[in-house]
Amino acid sequence: MASDLDFSPPEVPESSFLENPLWYGLFLGAIFQLICVLALIVPILKSHEADAEPSELRSAEVTRKPKATVPSVNNRPKKETKKKR
Repeated sequence: MASDLDFSPPEVPESSFLENPLWYGLFLGAIFQLICVLALIVPILKSHEADAEPSELRSAEVTRKPKATVPSVNNRPKKETKKKR
């Protein structure tokens, strides 16, 4: 009965030519995703540090008057309707 049990590892077929680039592509894609996630987290951490600066600068910004808006060139008054013939 003990001789019936086979504890040898299962036979795994060798990877084909296209499986190797696929495996490396998935590996590089995972690294790229980690870099992107870290790029999102790091600026958030830096912005929290900037908020910890003295509030004197912010009070000076609040006291400034907003600049007057300049009417844009695209908002010209429309011409009157054409003359009747």
